[in-house]
Amino acid sequence: GKVLTGGVDANALQRPKRFFGAARNIEEGGSLTILATALIDTGSKMDDVIYEEFKGTGNSEIHLDRRIAEKRVFPAININRSGTRKEDLLTQPDELQKMWVLRKVLHPMDELAAIEFLIGKMQDTKTNAEFFDSMKR
Repeated sequence: GKVLTGGVDANALQRPKRFFGAARNIEEGGSLTILATALIDTGSKMDDVIYEEFKGTGNSEIHLDRRIAEKRVFPAININRSGTRKEDLLTQPDELQKMWVLRKVLHPMDELAAIEFLIGKMQDTKTNAEFFDSMKR
């Protein structure tokens, strides 16, 4: 079969891709949630190729950050690299607008500063409305 960069046979990825795609193909309603993890930035080209092949099959990505974890800040999430596709279908338009503004505020920040900022604001509020109101201060 076709060999991808990094020495991965493209056919070897077809069954796993079909499995991960199953979450979208549930008939008669209901849902299927599949949680998967991938270790990247290992120096292995094969790891990166496999990650890139599956990256498009997910609806949401949470990127954990070793540097944040080493600083003992949890959850050690890289906010700028994490996100949800089609968030416009999950969130009311007014709240979605606030989320986009928040992302613009967080984007220029260092990963550690961004998560510490968010954690601090979240600890001081009980609801999303309170959280977004606190951003105005």
